[in-house]
Amino acid sequence: MPSESLPEIKFYNTLSRKQELFQAIAPPFVGMYLCGPTVYGDAHLGHARSAIFFDVLYRYLGYRGFKVRYVRNITDVGHLEQDADEGEDKLAKIARAKQVEPMEIAATYTNGYRRDMALLNTLPPSIEPTASGHVIEQIEMVRQILAEGLAYEANGSVYFDVPAYNAKTGQYGKLSGRVLADLLAGTRNLDGQDEKRSPADFALWKRANPEHIMRWPSPWSVGFPGWHIECSTMSSKYLGKEFDIHGGGMDLLFPHHEAEIAQSVACHGHQPVRTWMHVNMIQINGQKMGKSLGNSINLQQFFSGNHPSLEQAYSPMTIRFFMLQAHYRSTLDFSNEALKAAGKGYRKLINGLLLLDRLPSPATEANPTLEAEIAKECQAIELAMAEDMNTAMVIAELFTLLKRINLMATKPEIAATYSSKALADISITYRTYVVDILGLIPEATAPDALRTGLLQAYRDAKTAQNWDAVNALRASFKEAGLAIQDGKSASTWVYAE
Repeated sequence: MPSESLPEIKFYNTLSRKQELFQAIAPPFVGMYLCGPTVYGDAHLGHARSAIFFDVLYRYLGYRGFKVRYVRNITDVGHLEQDADEGEDKLAKIARAKQVEPMEIAATYTNGYRRDMALLNTLPPSIEPTASGHVIEQIEMVRQILAEGLAYEANGSVYFDVPAYNAKTGQYGKLSGRVLADLLAGTRNLDGQDEKRSPADFALWKRANPEHIMRWPSPWSVGFPGWHIECSTMSSKYLGKEFDIHGGGMDLLFPHHEAEIAQSVACHGHQPVRTWMHVNMIQINGQKMGKSLGNSINLQQFFSGNHPSLEQAYSPMTIRFFMLQAHYRSTLDFSNEALKAAGKGYRKLINGLLLLDRLPSPATEANPTLEAEIAKECQAIELAMAEDMNTAMVIAELFTLLKRINLMATKPEIAATYSSKALADISITYRTYVVDILGLIPEATAPDALRTGLLQAYRDAKTAQNWDAVNALRASFKEAGLAIQDGKSASTWVYAE
């Protein structure tokens, strides 16, 4: 589709609570930051949903002509249990239990996360910084916030002064809709937190207890950075003091992202991000799925089927399709039934790619009425994606094009009515959105040589009317997740739906 006919891009901005026209700060460049995982366990569906959505956003902005610097961090220090300012570091706790170095835990689960994201066909980010690799920069940002009078030191720890910040800016809670007075009224002073001036304050730097494994020297103490400061530091380092898009899971909205804004405004004097985008939760039995709740299923378990809640294995592309068939701001309910349906939907779309490759050349040069219908259907796909990344609607519209592809593949007399332009518009839009933007690709269920050999054996058996061999070969295809389609001119294979 020509660029001049592409619709304007609109995103829902969590900060303003409304849909806004996307305008890059310095077009064609776009800076995008995603809060990545805390690497103390295997990647699960929640990690996958954020990574897949921002991968599609990355791909889509590239398709629309933007040059995107995509930063996705790895949290390998400073994230304490219960997302609190007291307690043990999540990585250090696992390392202590396994009697290994914390960075061994970080390396193991970082490698596993990257492996699983690659299986889900997410593109690697432009930069993937680690919190532990940017401690010096975090210390410097804490210095600056202290110099602004919006933080204070207490017993070697440094805390962000939320009431002082709010008195100066009136902005604390702007992202999450929280009201500071209500937070203070509903927060009790916890043991070990009496060094804070206010229970709403949060740690920028923590003095390490003698048993704390992960520690660095600083002007205030030997300790470690708070969880929130890492993202303010790394996003400003790689994307600047103001950048275009910041995202993550809805569970990070408060306190993590709220704290990020406060730190950045305190340090730089203005909002750090134009557009905040949040991916909603995945639920199981009506409850958020997550490691902290003990009800998560990691991605390798989905891929193998090795979990009591799973009735079968689900391929990476089935998981990806499952994520994309719901709008990113809606909750997504896990069930075996939903995943099985997603597998069928995925295979139908991929079969459309196979059929496009096998369609005959158009027999007619022009068909203005049909061309106008197809242009409208292609435009509906573009509109759905431009309207706050509505991948659910995009998939529904792709199935409209798929109906045409199936008709052309099964009825030569209908295929003969399609002009070169009509077929090209279908083919370009369908391939671009299925593969390049949604990132759905064929999954090998059998080697090409084996498929080719079995198909030729099937054709030979059918010609010889050896029906036992025909049935046996059909069964062989079925075991490989494939099906044979007998056409008027030849037999071909598709993915079993």
